[in-house]
Parts: sequence; C-alpha cells; structure tokens
Amino acid sequence: MASASLQFFAFILALFGVFGDITATLLPNWKVNADVGSNIITAITQMQGLWMDCTWYSTGMFSCTLKYSVLSLPIYIQAARTTMVLSCILSAFGICITTVGMKCTKLGGDTDSKSHACFAGGVCFILAGIFGLVPTSWYTREIISNFLDETIPESSKHEPGGAVYAGFISAGFLLIAGVIFCTSCFKKQPGAWICPPKQHHFPATEQESYAGYDLKDYV
Repeated sequence: MASASLQFFAFILALFGVFGDITATLLPNWKVNADVGSNIITAITQMQGLWMDCTWYSTGMFSCTLKYSVLSLPIYIQAARTTMVLSCILSAFGICITTVGMKCTKLGGDTDSKSHACFAGGVCFILAGIFGLVPTSWYTREIISNFLDETIPESSKHEPGGAVYAGFISAGFLLIAGVIFCTSCFKKQPGAWICPPKQHHFPATEQESYAGYDLKDYV
C-alpha cells in the first residue's frame, strides 16, 4: 500500500485542486479582450466568464453584468457551467471521503474500510478532474477558433484568461491525487513460489529398514 506520507501529499494536491476549481468557476476572466481606445471613457479590458461579464475602464472604474438568461448562452458555456459545478461538488466529496480513509487519521475503522474509503475518494477526484478538464479544453478551443477566424473583426477577438489556466492546473492536481488514492487501496499479494520446496527422498534400502525390524541377526 502507498505510504501515509504519499497519501498526505495527494491530499495536499487535492486541496489545491479544489480551491483552484472553485476559483476558476467563479472568476470572470475565462476570456479577455484587451482593446485600448482613444477616448478616456473607452473600455480597455473586457472579461467574460461563466456567470458574468466584467469591464475595466481607463478611468479606473470596474463594472460587471450577470448572465441571467441561460438559454441565450452558447452551448459550450452552458456545458462549462454544469461540468464545473459537478467538478466542485465531486472534489468536495473526495476531500471528505479521503479524510476518513487516510492512514494518518484515526477515522474509518479497520484497514479494509479505510482502503475502500481511499478508493472511493480517489474515484471522486478523478471524475472531478475529468469534469474540470472537459470544459476548459472546449472553452479554449472555441476561443482559438474564433481568434483564427478571419471573418471576425479584431476588436471582437479574445484570448484565454487566467481562469482557464487555473482550471487546467486544478484538473491536473485532482487527476494526480485521484490516481494516488486509488492505487493506495491495493494490497501486495504474497509472491508465488518460484521453485517448489525441496523434498527429502530416502533410498529404498533405508525406507525398508524403517519398515520393520531386521531379523537376520537374531537366532
């Protein structure tokens, strides 16, 4: 089984993954458009996220607008909302379950119960990492395809923001932590005999001598 220190390292990675996952879900800078205008009230930075769109002005003002209508959003944003929320929920469940199953804790009962808890928590982390990796990859693909589209004007093109990178890193942390916890529940099986144990074979004359008394020396 994996050592307690390795499980603790995986737990720290999972914590970073959970915090990064929640942060990436809430941040408004999934895609950023930097456009410097000549007018003092012209927006210099526009950011779009899963839940709101925010704008920085050259005057220092900052304003955000929530996206209330779900059906009016593109399909990749709707899917990103759903999968990122599921990723946050699964990763939170994984933290709770692995806390019980870790070797360094006194919770969870016997060794078999703790191993099962570690495996279940590892599965939650792996699923959370997959759910976090899919929307970030899809969102990045849409940004790049729009950026390379020559029919779209330069002022309407965007680049990936910090939330996308945070989502990628968090998904990687969750996947690594999940693999470590899943492998920590397997016990090492005793190795099979390579060579059979040696058997002592006695000569036939010795076996016969033990079978009964030798009467040739008696009258």
